Amino acid sequence: MHPRRRHWLAAALAACGAAPARATAAADPADVPVRRGRALQFPRDHGAHPASAIEWWYLTGALWAAGADTVSQPPRWGFQLTFFRSATGLAATLPSRLAPRQLLFAHVAVTDLATRRHVHEQALARWNGQLEGGHAWAARGDTGVRLGRWLLMRQGAGQIAPPDDLRYALHVPTDALALDLACQAVQRPPRLLQGDAGFSRKGPDEAQASHYYSVPQLHVQGELRLGGERFADVRGRAWLDHEWSDQLLAPEAVGWDWIGMNLDDGSALTAFQLRRRDGGVLWAGGSWRGGDGRLRVFTPQELRFEPGRVWSSPASGGRYPVAWTVHTPVGRFAVRALLDAQEMDSRASTGTTYWEGLSALDDAQG
Repeated sequence: MHPRRRHWLAAALAACGAAPARATAAADPADVPVRRGRALQFPRDHGAHPASAIEWWYLTGALWAAGADTVSQPPRWGFQLTFFRSATGLAATLPSRLAPRQLLFAHVAVTDLATRRHVHEQALARWNGQLEGGHAWAARGDTGVRLGRWLLMRQGAGQIAPPDDLRYALHVPTDALALDLACQAVQRPPRLLQGDAGFSRKGPDEAQASHYYSVPQLHVQGELRLGGERFADVRGRAWLDHEWSDQLLAPEAVGWDWIGMNLDDGSALTAFQLRRRDGGVLWAGGSWRGGDGRLRVFTPQELRFEPGRVWSSPASGGRYPVAWTVHTPVGRFAVRALLDAQEMDSRASTGTTYWEGLSALDDAQG
């Protein structure tokens, strides 16, 4: 569904004008350092963790027009909505609601395969890390992130919805595009805890890790507006990642390649690698969850990404593999971009460019 190739973290924090630092510890028991053995608790861990340095909620998906056959026909659109939170280490004692203790970034993009267009927008705001409500905030007790008029929220959050009732509403209105979508988890269990029960290593040092869970195979329905066209009752499938960490990646890591794939049989494939400057692999990981819920977690030695065809961006000069062969313990897969030009230029927010795009996954039999 959506591979991404990026190294946004350093650029995002450079834009803050300060190195990342842990916010002042709060009484909330969830505000503990990322560590192996910490049991994730829901719905609390659906929400923000302002005491951690970095965090993101990442929702990507494929959409079909009303009435289209979602089995035999390729999707018409791909979409991405991401909210990033970054602790600045500043203004810890400043009481103002404008104290820049946290920065919130947001990216949205839509790929239209019929017109071969990729449209994206971005936003940035400060948040004092405490108050909810107003222009920009991230809820602590459940999924709820707002940046201006952009919103991602678990429906029923803070009311009567049980922790495993994962229904999300997203609302993003911009001049170039608009999304109003409802996403619902249909598998049990709905969450896929990545790594060791949600503790996901990102480097050779145990401290280079995040807490990380995914919600694959989300069913999506809603409305899309692109340019002057409105598409009612679009439908599709999506994937949500929520991840938070206490520190940046290892100093040797300069890039991150990732795939999150919803398979037709209900399975979900995650695979990622962190690249060194010389092109070598610093760390790798991922998982396979079958449609029956059985989980297989991959070790770094069990994965290999083999880049294929490369696309060069005329806008940034960046070069991105748009075809891969991914070798995993559950088989060899081919990944191919459904549109080459799916680069996200986020230099006005996180300060960098990256490739994130709607893609197809083929098994060894094609």
